[in-house]
Amino acid sequence: MQDPTLDAEFSRNQQRLSGAVQDPYEPELGSLPSGDRDEESVNKTGTTTIGISTAEGVIIATDMRASLGGRFVSNKNVQKVEQIHPTAALTLVGSVGGAQSFIRTLRAEVNLYEARRGADMSMQALSTLAGNFARGGPFLAINPILGGIDDDGSHVYSIDPAGGVMEDDYTITGSGLTVAYGTLEDRYEEDMTNEEAQHAAAAGIKAAAERDTGSGNGIYIAEVTEEGVDISDYALDEFDV
Repeated sequence: MQDPTLDAEFSRNQQRLSGAVQDPYEPELGSLPSGDRDEESVNKTGTTTIGISTAEGVIIATDMRASLGGRFVSNKNVQKVEQIHPTAALTLVGSVGGAQSFIRTLRAEVNLYEARRGADMSMQALSTLAGNFARGGPFLAINPILGGIDDDGSHVYSIDPAGGVMEDDYTITGSGLTVAYGTLEDRYEEDMTNEEAQHAAAAGIKAAAERDTGSGNGIYIAEVTEEGVDISDYALDEFDV
């Protein structure tokens, strides 16, 4: 009796797969195929982001330019700071896809936390969660700033790609940080008002835009207070700094 599968598409598939290295029954349900990812080949963007803790809240400032490796300007009006919590915001730094996915994931976790507990997540809990995601998640080449307010006051954290979380009065990340730090350290004072911090942060972004090819085209400023997060855009020369 003739084999009904002889020369059929099914039998030819079996022949092709018989010598294949990959198991045709993998990945299993609920898993992803394993494989090495070349993190060096991930497109990274140049930028400058600044976070300042003030007497009134938190000021986060970023430039608007998206570039490919700091050599080609791919977009001139990118909003690199997003609200992720009723009184907290996070910057986008590094790999665009990784940063966007990171923000979406944190937003979802904050919403779940608040829905289950009926209370806002504290900044300590949010920063710990962000560090855990950066260390163990698939978010390549990110180095964001997290700034927010809770019952303990205002907080600014830098989160490194390995998941390290460091709180400070002010911090800067991105390709323009060396220039921006020199400008900000000359202007920073304890217990600054939000308006004073906005001018200091704008001066740092503007200085970075003068020398760093990955930064420029304008400034986004997020003002975080007990009432919420307000994000506005400005031209580089709009602040008298």
